[in-house]
Amino acid sequence: MLIQMLSQHPIRYFQLIVVIILSICLHELAHGAAALSQGDDTPRQTGHMTLNPFVHMGWESIIFLCIGGIAWGAMPVNSAKFRSRQWGDILVSAAGPACNLVLGFIFVGFLAIAMRVEFLSVEFFRLGAQINFVLCLFKLLPIPPLDGFYVFSKFFPALKVLDGSQFGLFALMLLFISGLGTTLYTASDLLIRALLG
Repeated sequence: MLIQMLSQHPIRYFQLIVVIILSICLHELAHGAAALSQGDDTPRQTGHMTLNPFVHMGWESIIFLCIGGIAWGAMPVNSAKFRSRQWGDILVSAAGPACNLVLGFIFVGFLAIAMRVEFLSVEFFRLGAQINFVLCLFKLLPIPPLDGFYVFSKFFPALKVLDGSQFGLFALMLLFISGLGTTLYTASDLLIRALLG
C-alpha cells in the first residue's frame, strides 16, 4: 500500500502524489482541449477546463491515490458534437496519452539538467518521467475503458462489442496479476535511459 511509504519515505510519497495528480489533470485537460478543437464545448460548459484536481479526479480518486496508489480521472465530452465523427474520436482519445508522452520528455529534459546541478531533485524529475511514460503506455492498451481501446476500435470495429462489457475490468485484473505494472515501469526506465544516452 502506498500509505506505508508515508512513514518510510515521506518526501518520495508526496513527490509521487504531486506527480500523479498533475499528470492525471493535464491528461484530462488534453482530452478537453482536443474536444474543444473538434467543436465540442462540453468540457468548458461543465467547468472541467481547470487544473483543479477535485474536478477531474473527485474526492474518492484522490483518497484512493493517497492510501492505495490507485487513481482515475474523467473529462466529459460529447462525440456527437465533433466535426469529424471518425477522426474526432481518435484525436480526443489519443490526446491524453500524447500529453503524458510529452510530459515524460519534459521531465527527462529537467532530469538531464538536474543530474548536472546540485539544487534540483534528480529523484523528482526521474519519478515524473517514469510516471508519465507508464501512464502513456497503460492508457494506450486496447482495453475498455482505456483511451487505446477507443483509438483501436476505430480501426478495428469488431472490438466495439467489448465497450461497456466486463471484459475490460477482467482483462486489466489479469494483466496486473501477471506483472503488467512491473513491465510498464521497466519499459519506462529503458526509455529514460535511452533518452539520457
